[in-house]
Amino acid sequence: MSTLLEVSIGKLLERKAELHPEHTAVIYSDRDLRWTYREFDQICRKAAKGLMKLGINKGDQLAAWSTNTPEWLITQFATGKMGAVLVTVNTNYRTAELEYLLKQSDSTTIILMDSCKGTSYIDMIYDIVPELRMSEKGKLQSSKLPFLKNVIVLGEKQYPGTYSWNEIVRLGEEVSDEELDQRINSLDPNDVINMQYTSGTTGFPKGVMLTHNNIVNNGFNIASCMKLTVADRLCIPVPFFHCFGCVLGTMACVSVGATMVPVQEFNPKRVLQTVQDEKCTGLHGVPTMFIAELNEPEFESFDLTSLRTGIMAGSNCPIEVMKAVIEKMGAKEITIAYGQTESSPVITQTRTDDPIELRVETVGKALPNVEVKIVEPVTSIEVARGIQGELCTRGYHVMKGYYKNNTATNAVIDDTGWLHTGDLAIMDESGYCKITGRLKDMIIRGGENIYPREIEEFLYSHPKVLDVQIIGIPDEVYGEEVMAWIILKEGEFATAEEIKQYCAGSISKHKIPRYIEFTKEYPMTASGKIQKFRLREEALEIVKK
Repeated sequence: MSTLLEVSIGKLLERKAELHPEHTAVIYSDRDLRWTYREFDQICRKAAKGLMKLGINKGDQLAAWSTNTPEWLITQFATGKMGAVLVTVNTNYRTAELEYLLKQSDSTTIILMDSCKGTSYIDMIYDIVPELRMSEKGKLQSSKLPFLKNVIVLGEKQYPGTYSWNEIVRLGEEVSDEELDQRINSLDPNDVINMQYTSGTTGFPKGVMLTHNNIVNNGFNIASCMKLTVADRLCIPVPFFHCFGCVLGTMACVSVGATMVPVQEFNPKRVLQTVQDEKCTGLHGVPTMFIAELNEPEFESFDLTSLRTGIMAGSNCPIEVMKAVIEKMGAKEITIAYGQTESSPVITQTRTDDPIELRVETVGKALPNVEVKIVEPVTSIEVARGIQGELCTRGYHVMKGYYKNNTATNAVIDDTGWLHTGDLAIMDESGYCKITGRLKDMIIRGGENIYPREIEEFLYSHPKVLDVQIIGIPDEVYGEEVMAWIILKEGEFATAEEIKQYCAGSISKHKIPRYIEFTKEYPMTASGKIQKFRLREEALEIVKK
């Protein structure tokens, strides 16, 4: 067991600035923006003081709604210094979702871009709180959102009732360093400092409360598994609003003094260009991102020889994609990580020196100081190694709970502190885990349990298949039937019958998809997770016809 770090996010950055003052902390390649650790720490201090000047107290909720901008990154560490709880907002949110989050989280402040991908965030915030147009800055009185007082917009443009980001930085000059240090020293590493909302694929999203200890230690252990050091430069194209960006990305880097190289919005060519230009040694991504990069028409023209490591996570990692990332991108020490927001998020991870078989067939073993067990789903009795059951975990990384929702918290964390993930898994004798599906995704066809992951992995081996998702849909005879949604590789054509013939004799007859649909893209969450519930909805409409 390694020693846990007992330090707040703000103090962690401070320590790295003292240890590596002139080392590059942040690079935005396309903006030609570079900050050393000393500069980045000072910038975060100024922003922290500005937020304090607004009257934001320790424990108050502050929402951040933007892509991977420098200001988002500053906000993460500024709130980590002055103690506000950073509420991360999905960039795909629309009016109803944003209103729900701001209300449920009791956010006092929101920091937002004026627009994103042609969608006006400003218009949405005015729709939710029309009083803002006539409000004095910092004194919003909203009947819908009684807690919300401050709206801060990135950029220099002035909007009625709002502060600009630069105004906040300037306001910070009115707060002394002593006042900020006093606030920093008052923070307890066990305080909640981050709140992330679950994707809400079933029911309303829940606010996951994460502490300094949760995030700092998870980031450090993730970095250790990647052998990340001060010498590394990590390209981070995954969204900051998701744990993948702000824990596996930024926090992992800061925990060891590595360089953060964010990409503001994912674009496969931009990612490859950034890795080449900045000689990045690490690259993160969900499988769909890596697939897009590998299939970028100009892929061969980029020099990726600097790549060593990184993480593929966020959804099932196809074996063929993993092999291509190792062989074609040269990331020979890439790792797989598995977890969920409720566990800060990583529970298990492969190691850089694991044999390739383990790195393509498992999600690794427990991080240091993390317990993992596999239990029988109904009884919660631990099963023998090699037997499938629900993966449960316990340790420093388990969330404090869901905000204002003890019932939901108690449904997933039992009396002895074990978090029940809802994921089906098998653990081998060495502690390596293989995720076999979701409890709720399991297909029961005529009494037979079918696990989508197994069929997906088989179909990935078809030479024409780029991506595949398996779902179960209701059937009057068998209870459920198997359906495949397939994305073909560029320029390829296939028929449903061809796919079925490929399966015949290779997988059991009851596992061969009865229904096959070809599509160009999947419905996704902004963090790259495929929304199978929406695929089911579409499938039901197709089957009805």
